[in-house]
Amino acid sequence: MYNSDIPSRAELPSAERLLRSTLIALVTAMILLFTVVLPSEYGIDPTGVGCMLGLTAMGEIKQQLLEEAEQEATLATSTEPAEVVVTPPVPDTDMSAPELVTADASQPSESLAVAETETAWDDTLVIQLEPGEAAEVKVQMTAGAKLVFEWIADPGHLNSTWHGNGTAGEKATYRNGRAENFREGELIPSFDGRHGWFWRNRSNDTVTLTLNVRGNYSSIKRVL
Repeated sequence: MYNSDIPSRAELPSAERLLRSTLIALVTAMILLFTVVLPSEYGIDPTGVGCMLGLTAMGEIKQQLLEEAEQEATLATSTEPAEVVVTPPVPDTDMSAPELVTADASQPSESLAVAETETAWDDTLVIQLEPGEAAEVKVQMTAGAKLVFEWIADPGHLNSTWHGNGTAGEKATYRNGRAENFREGELIPSFDGRHGWFWRNRSNDTVTLTLNVRGNYSSIKRVL
């Protein structure tokens, strides 16, 4: 069995060398904290290096998404009364199996365009959003009912989440959007509950949001 030699006292690092190594490690950690970690994780860039490296924008996006997720979670459990309630439209007799169809902003759905010429919107909401301000609108629907919508932001753009919360605890996220000024789609939910949209204005403009909806729903409510 080989036993390694025990180093002599002279071979051990001195207290001065240990202190110097500790200080060097501490300074390196502080530099990385202020130039990499804070910009990339929290969007905080006190030195300006994060901006040059493109890390600050990454951190700002992370914080925006985190804030919007927390706001959405809070609103999902909110029991505050609705600000807007409208009379429900006449139900459609053709109720097919639950499905979800979305249309891209750059390529509007031809079927939706045809439908809009045949039937006017049942409700239109116009909301002003200052920079950083948010809004949420929910529509009460039953499983198998049909909803067609479009929303337009002018000027500027909005981040958005299209989602649903069921009466039995179901949850669904249909789509998340970033920096958009238009979106249209059609929804046939698979569960009873509130389905709707959450927007936040991340532009530098005061945005006028126009939401048009029609379909089979019992109420439309602005909850934020």
